[in-house]
Amino acid sequence: MPQVSILRPGILQFPCRKLVAQNTHANHRPIAHSGKICSNSSNRYPVASAAQRPRTYPVYRTYRQTLFESFRAVLLEKFQVEIPRLTVEEPPTVEMGDYALPIAFELARTLRKAPRKIADELVGAIGSVPGFTGFEVAGAGYINCRLDRNMAAQALAAQMESLPQALEFILVEHTSINPNKAAHVGHLRNSILGDTLVRMLRAANYQVGVQNYIDNTGVQVADVVVALVHLQHMNLAGVERWIGELAARGERIDYACWDLYARVSQWYESDPEQKEARKQLRLDTLHALEVGGNETAAIAERVSTAIVRRHLQTMQRLGIEYDFLPRESEILHLHFWNAAFALMKEKGVLYQETEGKNAGCWVMRRAGTEGADGENPDEEAKVIVRSNGTVGYVGKDIAYHLWKFNKLGLDFGYHLFHIYPDGDRCWISSEHNDEPASGLPHFGHADAIYNVIDARQADPQNNVIEALRGMGFTKEADNYHHFSYEMVALTPRCAMELGYVISEEDQGRAYIEVSGRKGFGVKADDLIDKLIASALAEVNARHPDLSEDERQSIASKIAVGALRYYMLRYTRNTVIAFDFQDALSFEGETGPYAQYAVVRAANIFRKAGTTAEEALRQLDPIDAAAYFTGEDGDSLWELWLLASKSVHVLERCIQSTEPAYLAKYAFQLAQQFSNFYHRHHILTESDPARKKVLLATVAVAQRELLRALNWMGIEAPDVM
Repeated sequence: MPQVSILRPGILQFPCRKLVAQNTHANHRPIAHSGKICSNSSNRYPVASAAQRPRTYPVYRTYRQTLFESFRAVLLEKFQVEIPRLTVEEPPTVEMGDYALPIAFELARTLRKAPRKIADELVGAIGSVPGFTGFEVAGAGYINCRLDRNMAAQALAAQMESLPQALEFILVEHTSINPNKAAHVGHLRNSILGDTLVRMLRAANYQVGVQNYIDNTGVQVADVVVALVHLQHMNLAGVERWIGELAARGERIDYACWDLYARVSQWYESDPEQKEARKQLRLDTLHALEVGGNETAAIAERVSTAIVRRHLQTMQRLGIEYDFLPRESEILHLHFWNAAFALMKEKGVLYQETEGKNAGCWVMRRAGTEGADGENPDEEAKVIVRSNGTVGYVGKDIAYHLWKFNKLGLDFGYHLFHIYPDGDRCWISSEHNDEPASGLPHFGHADAIYNVIDARQADPQNNVIEALRGMGFTKEADNYHHFSYEMVALTPRCAMELGYVISEEDQGRAYIEVSGRKGFGVKADDLIDKLIASALAEVNARHPDLSEDERQSIASKIAVGALRYYMLRYTRNTVIAFDFQDALSFEGETGPYAQYAVVRAANIFRKAGTTAEEALRQLDPIDAAAYFTGEDGDSLWELWLLASKSVHVLERCIQSTEPAYLAKYAFQLAQQFSNFYHRHHILTESDPARKKVLLATVAVAQRELLRALNWMGIEAPDVM
């Protein structure tokens, strides 16, 4: 049962975690080693080569490695015990130490000694360790480790390394909205999750291709074509005129089709006597779309392409871009499916059913079922090709993923579809390549793939994985990741605000599901517009002296930050019950709260007449350790220690495919910075050296918060 989170006050608890220092001969990096997570519960890092390992700040990488090597040497010499890794935890407070090692508990059974005694012996034998000032035994056997805080702070202040280039090429597929109507609030969760995953992978220097799958021959597009042809009585020329008239009136085709889709869905069921005939009309239209080369398919292509352009414009408002738009029509017309069909039959993955409800269909046995027994048909088999010859969604998806892993020997033609303001190009699939051929992309050579798809689509996703396994592509199946998430619904209050009639029973529910067929939901652009309007009202009140363009830019950044953070702060297995009042709030655990911390830091440097970069340079000649002791010093150091964790959190988010941890980290860093700001009088500090330490603290916190926000696709405005 998924968790349900209504967007009202409340904070996602950041899970406790263990840090693992590893043997350098078993280096670790996400997604390599066939994408599998190592089975050892204390090691959640897939294996990769040393060249692929990211370099991170010494506080969280080099020092943990130093701990591992030092304790490994002592254990070999004193107990003749080899350890493959060293688990590193955190004490409850920094006053107790910076790291805590539970190794004595892990060795108690092997050495047949009490953990406390083992810990005492290890601390007595460890001696001096570079970067650490001491080790203490605590409780029943923990070893608390104290960093040389000056050395760690100097390293963190001075170091801003880029991560080394990874070898893997990863394809991330997200958004993938049916091109039959406007994007809605549920689609935004998909797109924001997918875009954040892309940003995180690129921050870790993976090569990433971003794809938005366009199902332009599916039943939803067929429904809109039925509405245009049989409800609106249009032919191709009429559809062209209608699209032109919409543009002339300033109306949007994706909004117009939103209403048409809901209308035709009701029309199918409105007359019981015509229900079967209308159902057949739908199937005939679907078949015409798949075959292509006819007026019905031409109508579908014209309308779906216009809607795709609208979808790209919607997502661009949130900073979301794509590299490639593979279309289902090309999967069929370029014979991807024919090649996949032949391969699946050759490998015995598909067979044609002759009896039962699936007679005449090509089917695939589902994983975990017994299949046909030789006498009775397999009623649980997955239908890949219907008895009328049309290919189901899963069949086309199997062909598509064989292409992703370069197993078909075929490729799309590429047509330049859109150029973003930054010059990046978005290509769309075509039956023929653009000319000249130079500079054309190639995406179908993935080492790993991530499909950002609703959790309710788990069965089709598993069918594709099982098909890959059945064909012998085990490595590819292991590197196929369904990046699932729960739906975005509406609170009853939100639904009523939108003008929907809600029954008394439904008013008592936690949430009400969105339904495109009923036209029930919040359009994405309407939500973005409302968020910007709300932010703009606040910006106008606070900064009337700024130009209209400046105020609009600030409001847009605040609104996008609020929306993106809102969609990321809850774990993926949580149903979000959308509510306008909560979404428009800029207080508490929100994107604007984190943005404001960055703005506040910038204001400090402006008033101090310096820059963040200069503040970090000014720390170099100072022995900062004296300022990191005592009650005030410990609280100051706690902010530095938290700032040092950004790359570790990034890696953890990639390993767990859970961006909510990054959102939580950004909030915690902003919160600690706010506490620091209120506790210390930075600009009026009379001790010159202490003032430099405080300004360096502002700089390192701002730098890491900016990086975390950037990984989430959130930009901080100049003022708020």
